[in-house]
Amino acid sequence: MNYRHAYHAGNHADVLKHVVLLAIVDALKRKDAPFCVIDTHAGRGQYLLQGEQSGATGEARAGIFRMFVLKGLPPVLQSYLKRVQADNPVGALVSYPGSPLLAAQAMRPQDRLVACELQPDEARALSLLFKDDKRVTVMARDGYAAIKALVPPKERRGLVLIDPPYEQQEDEFVPILQALKDGLERWPTGCFALWYPIKRGRTLQPFFRKAARLDCKSLLRVELLVRPDDSPLRLNGSGMLVVNPPWQLDQALGPALPVLARLLGEQQPNATLDWLKKDET
Repeated sequence: MNYRHAYHAGNHADVLKHVVLLAIVDALKRKDAPFCVIDTHAGRGQYLLQGEQSGATGEARAGIFRMFVLKGLPPVLQSYLKRVQADNPVGALVSYPGSPLLAAQAMRPQDRLVACELQPDEARALSLLFKDDKRVTVMARDGYAAIKALVPPKERRGLVLIDPPYEQQEDEFVPILQALKDGLERWPTGCFALWYPIKRGRTLQPFFRKAARLDCKSLLRVELLVRPDDSPLRLNGSGMLVVNPPWQLDQALGPALPVLARLLGEQQPNATLDWLKKDET
């Protein structure tokens, strides 16, 4: 199942993923030096939330719509909502920006985005979306192979976002781990952020054990469950695994996670942030 389908746009998984993505981008902007964001599974970049394509906003009703007009939220949530609002008419929520569009909106003139998308229709839509943005390169290619080819970026700073559709379910973690190993061999100091779905949490434990053995300095896990993770038939939550996270990313995200659980939760919601590996130097 491709969680990037328009019906899922703006759901609780998108909210978590994009809050973490923008927090990393904001951290990279603390230095004047340029950086590069590589989005390995970029999708089309923008999704309508109204009309037949979206199923009358689909899961966004339980996601972005619950928080769109709220004020006084933690800074990383305010930053996220500001970026979503920038893609819509004032006071309305018509479309939802995907990861490449959110990253591009947050970047500076000196920064760069490489967006990879293998599906032809999605890649064409993505190219059209960014046709006038010289900072953005769209590649119709396999995202995993792109990691080998594109890292380290010339800037030697930045982020690789890995957000596959998980059509092979848990088998997807095999190429994911290989891609992370390949990326770290070429770019040991690079930041890699992986989004993953949570149906039954216990089935993810073998992956986490293997990920903790990656040759990296630190590994941060961020998860949001909107309901108990006891059913393999539904998306109960999602997580972001951040390899070599920027300094103080955990402190930026920490206050936001309980708020997300309260706003987006349905039954016994929970949010966690923990280190699978932490640099003590």
